[in-house]
Amino acid sequence: MEPRLYRETTIPSYLVARHSRDLRLAADQETTQEWWEERRQNYELFISGFVRMEVERGDARAAAERLALLEGIPILPELQAANELTEQILATGMIPAQAALDASHIAMATIHGMDYLLTWNCKHIHNVVIIRRIERLCDRFGFTCPIICTPNDLMDV
Repeated sequence: MEPRLYRETTIPSYLVARHSRDLRLAADQETTQEWWEERRQNYELFISGFVRMEVERGDARAAAERLALLEGIPILPELQAANELTEQILATGMIPAQAALDASHIAMATIHGMDYLLTWNCKHIHNVVIIRRIERLCDRFGFTCPIICTPNDLMDV
């Protein structure tokens, strides 16, 4: 059985964005493309309605390209337990209220038992300062937080 992977919004965004002049961002875009082409088939991919909502925003052409990358990927149902976990994450202040969707991504991936949460959001999701605290919070409520990682982390797996 393939590992279950929740694909957060930054992944399709990096796949369709114009190549950045910023060298680090350009490298991350390249890594994302390589992961998508060579590694995605090693995982059972999932998204949430939150991902779909976020990729629909912005430039219409780019939104259409991002939406096309979601085709055929199952959308996890929004569950009350995920809403409650989102509220618990926000209540700790680890993730600010204005980034509530980031907490929702973590909660959805956790409640649905994902093995991985794939993201380039290193401010509120793949943040080494808060990851262990989020894991402990999930554990306290009886859930196992998925491994929060970037495509770079999964290139050699």
